[in-house]
Order: sequence, then C-alpha cells, then structure tokens
Amino acid sequence: MSKWFARLAALGVALLVAGQGATAALAQDPAAGKKTVRVGATQAMDSMNPFLAVRLVSTSIHRWMYGYLTVPDSKTLQPSPDLAESWTTSEDGLTWTFKIRAAKWSDGKPVTADDAAWTFNKMMTDEAAKTANGPAVENFESVTASGQDLTIKLKAPQASMLDNPVPIMPKHAWESVTDMANYDAEKYPTVSSGPYFAVEHKKDQYVKLQANPNYWRGKPKIDELQVIFYDNPQAAIAGLKNGDIDLIGRLSPPEFQAIQNDPNIEAWNTQGRRAAYLQINHGATTTDDKPVGDGHPALKDVKVRQALHHAIDKQKLVDEVQNGLAKPADGSIVPPMYTDFFWEASGDTKVGYDPAKANQILDDAGYKKGADGVRTMPDGDRKLEFRFSIHTDTPIEDKLAEYLTGFFKEIGITLTTKKLDSSKFSEETGVTGLFDIAISGWSVNPDPEEVFATHLCSRRPAPGGEGGGTESFFCDETFEKLYQEQLKELDRPKRAEILKQMQERLYTQAPIIAIYYPNDLEGYRKDRITSITPIPEDKGLLYGGSGYWPFYTVDVKATATGGGATGGGSNTGLIVGIVGGVVVVGLGAFLLTRRRKSTADERE
Repeated sequence: MSKWFARLAALGVALLVAGQGATAALAQDPAAGKKTVRVGATQAMDSMNPFLAVRLVSTSIHRWMYGYLTVPDSKTLQPSPDLAESWTTSEDGLTWTFKIRAAKWSDGKPVTADDAAWTFNKMMTDEAAKTANGPAVENFESVTASGQDLTIKLKAPQASMLDNPVPIMPKHAWESVTDMANYDAEKYPTVSSGPYFAVEHKKDQYVKLQANPNYWRGKPKIDELQVIFYDNPQAAIAGLKNGDIDLIGRLSPPEFQAIQNDPNIEAWNTQGRRAAYLQINHGATTTDDKPVGDGHPALKDVKVRQALHHAIDKQKLVDEVQNGLAKPADGSIVPPMYTDFFWEASGDTKVGYDPAKANQILDDAGYKKGADGVRTMPDGDRKLEFRFSIHTDTPIEDKLAEYLTGFFKEIGITLTTKKLDSSKFSEETGVTGLFDIAISGWSVNPDPEEVFATHLCSRRPAPGGEGGGTESFFCDETFEKLYQEQLKELDRPKRAEILKQMQERLYTQAPIIAIYYPNDLEGYRKDRITSITPIPEDKGLLYGGSGYWPFYTVDVKATATGGGATGGGSNTGLIVGIVGGVVVVGLGAFLLTRRRKSTADERE
C-alpha cells in the first residue's frame, strides 16, 4: 500500500471491506466497430467533483476530462500551453496574465477567461472548494478576467505558477452549485474541455468516458475510455491476463513479474516519479514549537540519524525487496527522471553503506553497547530500541522491515516493527508524532515545489492537531530560507540549483533517509492496444504519468462484435471487481487535514 492512499483514511475517507472478495458486475457492452480502451485501477473514484476529489485515480481521470492553464510538455515535462495559449509576468513577479485560447466546452459553448476566474475565486472563497487543491491558491491575492485575459495577482512571487494543478471548470455548468461540500457532480454528460467527458459512473465499479469532439487539439483516436475498479491487485492482474481490461499501472514488483512473461502483454518498466524514504522522528513539534509525540530521544541527535543512514545497504534493498526494479537513492526526494532538479550526493557528502563507520560514529558520540549488544544513550538511561511503523497487509513493507532490523542490529540498535491501519498510520506519523521511524514516500510532479513544502515549519500540525501536511516534522532555518529564495527565482536553472541545495540539506540533516526510487511498472495487452505514447515520450510513463498524453494518443483495434475481449478473454463486457463493503466519508476531518494530501498527482 502506498502512503497517500493510506492517508485518505485519515482525511475521512475510510474503506471498510466486508464480504468475501470480488463479485462480478456488468456494464454496457462496447458497440461493434467502436474503439474502446479499458483501464484497470485498484482505487475507486472518491468523487466526480474535481473540487473534492483527492484519490489518485480521481485526479487522473479529471486530467483526462478538464483543461488546465498549462500541462507538462510531452517531451520535456516543462510547462506548456493548455487552455492558456500564452502568458506574461510583471517585473516583480507578482502579476501573471494568461491569454485563454479560443476553445470550446464539450457542450459547444466557448471557454473564456471568466471560467478560469470563477474556478479560482470559488476556491478562494468557498472552504469546501479548497478540499482538493486549496494550497494552489493560498498565495493568490486576486483573480480577474477581461475578455480572454486572465490576471492573477500574487501576495508573493511564486516560481511554480506555471504548474498550477487546478482544473478549469465551466462557470455556466457549476455556478448554480450552492453546497459544494455535498455536490457529487453525478450529472451526465459532464461539460468538459479536455480530451474526454464522462457519460456514466457506477460507484466502486467503473467510470465511462467518451471522446470530446470539441477538444482543441482534436478528437482522440478512440471513442471510449473506461476505468474499471478492482478491489485488489490480484483481481486486476487476472483481468489483464483474461483480456477483461487492456491496461493497468502502478504495479508492485511481484505483480509486475506475474505479467512479465505473458506473450499477450507488454510489460512496461521504466524510471518512476516516486521516491521512497524513511521518516525519522527527530523531535516532532507543532507549529508553536511545542514537543509532541513520544519519539526516541536518541533520534534528535543528527549523528544517530547519520549512523542509521550508513547502516543501510540500499543496493540490497533494491535487489531483494524491490526485486531489482528500483534505483538505490544516493540523493534525496526528487527522483532521477527529473534531470533538471535531481541531486545526487558525491565526495565526502555521499553516505555509503559502511556499518563500521556507523559503529564508529555511535562509539564516538557516547552510545555504548551493553552486554546484550544493544547500545544505550550516553547517560545510560535508555537503550537504542526503535519502532518501525509500517502499514498492515503490505508484504513489501514487511520485507523491508526484516532487512532494516538486520542492518540496524549490526550497529547495536534494536528495531521492532509496528503495523498500523491506514488511519492510525497517518495520524501517528503526521499529527501526533507517536513513532520513531516510519516508511514514507512521494510521487513527485514535474515541478517538485510541493514535495519540498512538506518539509516546511508551517506544514507541522497546529497545537490542536489540525492542519499540517508534514512529511518529517522538519523545521530548519536554512531550509526555510532556501525555499523562499526558490519561490522568487524565475530563472529555471538558477532555481534548480537552489532546489538541489535544499535536497542536500535534507540529506545531511537526515529528517528523512531516501532508500530507493521505485521503477514505474505497468502492463498493457499488445493484442488490443496498437499504439500509445508515454509521458515523457522518451521512455516515460503511461497510467502513472503526470499528464493526459498517453490516453490522448492511445489507439486500439475496434471491437469486432458487441462486447467481448480479444486475446482469449471473456465476452461478458466489463467485468468489474467490486469491494464488498461500504465507503464512509467524514468531510469534517477531511477539511481539517487536507494539507496532508497535497496537489493532484502526488496523492498515493
């Protein structure tokens, strides 16, 4: 289980599984001659309302439905025109003017700057509308429209302005919504400006999208895009093998290896956009600097954290925990696929696997080993016995815990695994501070500003426990200063150098320890999909990517007869894995902790 999916429970979206596993349900069969792509997902939509939706699958689908001011370029991942065809910025960086292109909504009405202004102003004035992407407008002073010109005035310069994650909504279809918090947007067909618009959604079963003939780039090559929700990865893998679905992404190494040798499946293995790391409780505090939680006091010592780092054989973790399908992390929180922003340690800064050095660091710092081989605090008061918090029912995390336990034993530290359900895990590692070391990670967007923001002082929880969004409880004056510098730096190479300095600061202070960068693992049926372009186009990602490009460019064989799958699959149409349970949404807690889930594509 990945951390952002787990955190949805802490945000008030709890998935309660009862019953005996997956059951089958049928959606309407594809019509003869129609080009249909069926994508499998192991999450279900939490909301069709883009102002409320936070699950990764939801925000991915919304990216296929709605336009944005800009989108990642399919080759470089740098910001490129979408609904905004051009833009200018004032000399002080506080005023941005976007020229909205002459595009149409799927209902034929024109897209205007007023649509964009309404979207942003709605988020700035309606608390519920901030649920999904509230942080994206926090620095906005005002948003106005004049003709096709959209003007955004900022409170302070913001270098990431061209990576705004907010989908632009049609004012004429949404301005009548008076209770955004309870609006599910189940009105079809949707009014959309992206490649597709939704025509049907059955909760926990599927979403059906149709190609938008009014899309400004031109109608997609396929007629229909269906996303089918499965209650577990094994059922989804079976669906791919049987031909009930055409593509699935975000696989674990064992799941990927289960499809790797299937002659009908293209096993897609490339660099990913995720960093996996250990979160260290180095002294958790709230925004008023009051201690919180029960973290082990030894972890406040940077020398202990650095010793832990030297004790970890990252190559072994890659080889034996990730089955070789990852890259050891000799850097920090930005994965190597983002070449502009990726930083890797070298020379004396680089922390290599060296148990002898780790032991020497601890010896020199006064953490002596007892007769049982376990070290104690310099005052002899407490043993170095740490808890390692992981999620329940996650075999890879169990395996990781076994290896870390062995690594740390070599340097006189005891590690005990602590398994937590999704809700408890999120609460203890991000609010209450009731942990020592925890598994963590982030899927990084082409502009990595938001993942850096999760390590700011302001992202710690408030005294009452609300708010937050911290990945580390880090609060460091040097890091804060660098963050403010990069916000103001509009020169991309210069800004990249500042972001690399921030990564180096995280690396040396070790509030987190990056362990590896998992590969992007996906699969699709070669007998169905005839072409698909990843993002970025050179060895990029498909479903796991940060834009709509793969699903705009995808093409498939037309359905020969009504229903049915090719390649030996079932002919029952859409076979859907349904969770035998109930979804409970607690919006109050959701709003209080929305900062924990960040922008669209990072939620996992």
